[in-house]
Amino acid sequence: MKRIVILRLGHRPVRDKRITTHVGLTARAFGAEGMLLASDDPKLTDNICDVGKRWGGDFYVRNNVNWKTEIRKWKEEGGKVCHLSMYGVNLPDAVSDISECENLMIVVGAEKVPFEIYELADWNVAVGNQPHSEVAAVAVTLDRIAATDPLKKEFNDGELKIVPAERGKKVIDNRQE
Repeated sequence: MKRIVILRLGHRPVRDKRITTHVGLTARAFGAEGMLLASDDPKLTDNICDVGKRWGGDFYVRNNVNWKTEIRKWKEEGGKVCHLSMYGVNLPDAVSDISECENLMIVVGAEKVPFEIYELADWNVAVGNQPHSEVAAVAVTLDRIAATDPLKKEFNDGELKIVPAERGKKVIDNRQE
């Protein structure tokens, strides 16, 4: 089974709280197993994990990791690293190689990314060559490299489950059964 983790570089708790939360939630929804946060924000970590508890899945968040240590450890264990950026090879040109990777760490920045990341990454990938959200970059990348359609992924072990409906909202509350 393919393993994908997201490494979130930098996180300014006042400014980036919402974006980092959305990076984690997007990663969870699109098939990553977890997120490593290279900053200290235990409340954010708890909030993302709480979503997993309520809506299902085994997604984890590890708070306050050292990004260099995590990348080196990942690579020592045979994993590959894909850094998402505006700079680098365009995603469509790299997607076939990245898709074949069984253990993938996807790195997304919040503030200025240290140059060392560009050197440590197996792929520096441009998800479009224009400024946009790292949330969008994670979603597009995970969708493009997925073996199955991540939009059809089922989370059956949560307290809550959405039932697709053409109109209105239908949610099953498994806590009431």
